[in-house]
Amino acid sequence: MASSRDRQRKLARAKLDRQLARRAAAAKRRRQIQAGVGAAVVLALIVVGSAWALGAFDSKPEPKAAEDVCLWTPQDASANTNLKDVGTPPTTGLPTDGTRTMTVTTDQGGPITAELDVASAPCAAASISYLAGKSFYDNTKCHEITTEGALHCGDPSGTGLGGPTYSFYDENVPTAPEASPSASPAPEQPAAYPKGTVAMVANPPGSNGSQLLIFFKDFKTDTPKYPIIGKITGGLDVVEKIGALETVDNGNGAKVKPKTDVVIQSLTVGEPGAAPAASPSAG
Repeated sequence: MASSRDRQRKLARAKLDRQLARRAAAAKRRRQIQAGVGAAVVLALIVVGSAWALGAFDSKPEPKAAEDVCLWTPQDASANTNLKDVGTPPTTGLPTDGTRTMTVTTDQGGPITAELDVASAPCAAASISYLAGKSFYDNTKCHEITTEGALHCGDPSGTGLGGPTYSFYDENVPTAPEASPSASPAPEQPAAYPKGTVAMVANPPGSNGSQLLIFFKDFKTDTPKYPIIGKITGGLDVVEKIGALETVDNGNGAKVKPKTDVVIQSLTVGEPGAAPAASPSAG
């Protein structure tokens, strides 16, 4: 029979084994907890890092500034006294598609209506609309009936040198046709400026302001230089009537001045996309 001493040793060993087992289990639990916490920290870091990369912690961005649609170049009215200062159109927030209806009333009949091509000439449409809102064109003369077959209007000074105190670049100038073996355009060549075309004209070219050409007949040229901004939609017969007026010397040796004054009583421009107004004298 086992002695008392042997039993005591066995009991002590069993107690030690139980203590070691409890310690091992506790250590295992600690490792599991630490692993879980570590995984959670790693996951949190991943989430925070992704959010940071996507800008979640960035300060609220400033609203993007509107981009300029048109640039208006100042002109010196002290150097050219034919210019009229009525301010400058805005540069941003301008329409860049659709059309706008321009309505011109003259003392020769009318009204004459035109569709301004905002998509192809947004700055010209913006300038004319702005000037019309300032009554810039009202009670001014179409001072020339050009040899190219157009009414030259929109210069309050009647000199060909007038306009507002800003200018803007050319838009929508027709592409020059292929070279012709003869000195003049080939008969089958389409007109660069068909009858009813509305274009800008500037002196010097490229410094457009307010002056307009309204063509009452087709104009063919190998060197197009006038930016096309629209077309007549009503009152073409009035334009043709004015184009048939007798002309006299303009004081510079050119027989282009209408013998009878042609006065624009009013010029207005409708909102973008507005349908052309009906005209009882549409051509």
